[in-house]
Amino acid sequence: MSPMELLIVGVVAVLLFGSKLPSVARSAGKSLTEFKRGMRDMQDEFHRTVQAADLEESARKRMGDQSATPTASPDPDDLIAESGAQGAAVSPPTGPAKV
Repeated sequence: MSPMELLIVGVVAVLLFGSKLPSVARSAGKSLTEFKRGMRDMQDEFHRTVQAADLEESARKRMGDQSATPTASPDPDDLIAESGAQGAAVSPPTGPAKV
């Protein structure tokens, strides 16, 4: 703002508020302080949320890396032998199902 604009704003403020100008300025200052505090709190909360999300993502990546570690695969002959032994022990139901 130019100096002339500031002067006009000052004159209008004195005309409108007169003797209440100090209390209006004090109230405006308190409001501005509260606004800044609220903005700072919101920024802090945002940063904490982003940090927590980053930690969760890195933990998931680490867990994914551990689960992706190759393990020894079972012998196919053992799988066939186990499935054959289990299949012989369990017989399918014969007859209509009762409800």
